Amino acid sequence: MKALVLGGGGREHALVRALSLDPGVTDIHCAPGNPGISEIAENHVLNVTDGLAVTELAARIRAELVVIGPEAPLVAGVADALRDRGIPVFGPDREAARLEGSKAFAKEIMEAAGVPTAKARVCRTPGQVSDALNEFGAPYVVKDDGLAAGKGVVVTEDRAAAERHARECGRVVIEEYLDGPEVSLFVLTDGAHALPLLPAQDFKRAYDGDQGPNTGGMGAYAPLPWAPPGLVDEVMETVVRPTVSEMNRRGLRYQGLLYVGLALTSQGPRVVEFNARFGDPETQVVLDRLATPIGAVLQATDTGGLGAIGSLQWKKGAAVTVVVAAENYPGDPTKGDLIGGLDAAGAMEGAYVLHAGTAWDGAREVKSNGGRVLSVVGTGADLRQARERAYEAVGKLDLRGSFHRTDIAERAAAEL
Repeated sequence: MKALVLGGGGREHALVRALSLDPGVTDIHCAPGNPGISEIAENHVLNVTDGLAVTELAARIRAELVVIGPEAPLVAGVADALRDRGIPVFGPDREAARLEGSKAFAKEIMEAAGVPTAKARVCRTPGQVSDALNEFGAPYVVKDDGLAAGKGVVVTEDRAAAERHARECGRVVIEEYLDGPEVSLFVLTDGAHALPLLPAQDFKRAYDGDQGPNTGGMGAYAPLPWAPPGLVDEVMETVVRPTVSEMNRRGLRYQGLLYVGLALTSQGPRVVEFNARFGDPETQVVLDRLATPIGAVLQATDTGGLGAIGSLQWKKGAAVTVVVAAENYPGDPTKGDLIGGLDAAGAMEGAYVLHAGTAWDGAREVKSNGGRVLSVVGTGADLRQARERAYEAVGKLDLRGSFHRTDIAERAAAEL
């Protein structure tokens, strides 16, 4: 199988790496990719939201699978263009991707399907915002209705900050606050069958102790030794199957990946959000644990053969990823600084480095080119060993002004 992956972040590096380990995948391309991805795939300069350009590239390289990494190409209808040409694609079409592209639409689907989620109000005016904030009280949860690269959500006790975020966004969804730990569950679906992956937990706040602003994610780990028994089965029954059925009822066949963001509240699991693609950085740890070759599984979401696959196989042990972020992230991150220690970090036992916001500086050196620069993955027999290896590898890296959280998976590892 020849595969083309769209995107150039840590999630896409993890996807390319997983495909490279699949003996059934013979040739891998990526657009636009990054310096780390270039070691295992051929990179192409391309606007990934341009359906015609993507389709032409896929046809030229004779791709038998196109994996769409980020959300923007999905909302732009790139999957539609590929399917129109008969090219298998991993990812929902434009209308189905509204589950991520519009928080209001996602809430509408959840309500119609009877999915347990937070009470919410869609607000367009300052008066509606004020009424909703009064109704739900603090902590205030204000979500940009559209795409915001994982940074459109504000959770705060500060009423003024909540109102300011609402003004900056325009149309927002204001929700009641959900207590309890959050869990990410990825589910593959072909519109008829659904196959869950391993649950993971990520860390959204920028600094240790869940302090600081929301980010795209500063680290993640899997598996979750503390997860309630039967959690995945419950979510599949109460969330995933009703959602896929409701989408089908509306003529919106959902094919690809459904990301279910959950809060495990005192009243049971509640959906925080849906996404239409793999999450970053949870993908890095979930795919690390996957033993089943991934190529044919992703392809089956488009061709309708997911039901014949049965269940997925998982490696024993655990994985932890730590994100190394650029100075000033998540605000206006500093770019262009040289990154040292990549070879040393990658040579550590049980650890490897995935590139996210990187670019070439000249012919051989790598520089920072984004907010989340690198994702360092540690693996081991358990979470304790996996996080030790991840942090040991992080310690080998040298990037001026960079920072990372030091408490990824700390509590879960301590409880083993």
